[in-house]
Amino acid sequence: MKQKILFISDHGDPLMPLGSKQAGGQNNYVKHLALSLDKLGYTVDVITHWCNQDAPAVEAIGDHGKVYRFNAGRPGLVEKDEMFGILPAFYAEIKEKIDLESYDVIHTHYWLSGVLGLMLQKEYGIYWVHTNHSLAIAKEQGTGKIDPKRKHYEERIMQHADIVLATTPTEKELIAKFTKNVSDISVVPIGVSPTYLTPPPTAGNANFPYYFYAGRLEASKGIFDLLAAFRQLLTTHGNQENVRLLIAGGCSETVDMKNLLPKDPKLLAALEGIEDRVYFLGPKKEKELKVLYANAIATIMPSHYESFGMVAAEAQACGCPVIASEVGGLKDVVKPGVTGLHFPKSHAKKLSEGMAYFLSKRDQLANMRRQAKEHAKNEFNWAKIAAKVNKLYKGAGSYVSTP
Repeated sequence: MKQKILFISDHGDPLMPLGSKQAGGQNNYVKHLALSLDKLGYTVDVITHWCNQDAPAVEAIGDHGKVYRFNAGRPGLVEKDEMFGILPAFYAEIKEKIDLESYDVIHTHYWLSGVLGLMLQKEYGIYWVHTNHSLAIAKEQGTGKIDPKRKHYEERIMQHADIVLATTPTEKELIAKFTKNVSDISVVPIGVSPTYLTPPPTAGNANFPYYFYAGRLEASKGIFDLLAAFRQLLTTHGNQENVRLLIAGGCSETVDMKNLLPKDPKLLAALEGIEDRVYFLGPKKEKELKVLYANAIATIMPSHYESFGMVAAEAQACGCPVIASEVGGLKDVVKPGVTGLHFPKSHAKKLSEGMAYFLSKRDQLANMRRQAKEHAKNEFNWAKIAAKVNKLYKGAGSYVSTP
């Protein structure tokens, strides 16, 4: 029996180093799901855009699979909002270079790849699974930004895919609410890198108490809400605790690595008067993030919208409670009162109160650390996730028995 899966992740190269342009959660998801399915005996090939011309056209992933990089008429980095225009060329190159009939399942990632899935399903009739990674309607609700073209195609994708894979129950509810005649929806969470599931040797050795944030330095991620909340916290607890705020994210273009300050004038203005308590660390690798998570009082996720919330999952895997805005997938990923706390989106005062709670409830913090780690081990484990996806592929007759 053939056991071949074709992933299409046009703007998310799974082998691109994290922290580089357009390398984030989707890249990591595609990589680890491919590797975990590879361990079950699948051959998982991945098609992506050749955005980094220093990378080879074909590269191994796992023991059996390959990553195929296509120019699609535009070699080099193509911004995500420009990629729709190269999809016809991308499709033509797929047909020219890939033996599509050798695959049992096509699994597309994000709506842009889903558009290619629509084309491939119509022409070849291959069993098709789709993962959204994010939704236009969720972004619209969180930021007010409307994208009619994306909404149109996402609806078509979720009506025609054989299975839509949602990463949280909240995402499933959102899809069902806003999509007529939706396909079957299965909920399978996102896993964390195995790096985060083993304790770092330096856990508990922080020189000072701190809260931690990891992510893009953008308003939609709630960075300004976080700074406002931390300012309020210092007003109420600053004299009692030498507490700091550490922020990982950005790059050399956005962070002054010498002074550990942002270059954005708006962020600098938001920092005025508390610069000595907030450190912008720039991008960090997994091993560094692991230590930062493990030693933090709590990790803060103040996003205005979030389909899943990978940072929250990673933090919990390291035994770090999470204070998260009550939006999207964060409502499912963080268990309030068990692995962390929720607060209303864009509500700096409530966020500040949540941060203060952890300063005064150290006994409960220890319980949350233990519970967070156990929750992550059970829910965000790639081996378990691959086993669930394997069962979904059974509908295509490409099923590998698991132990």
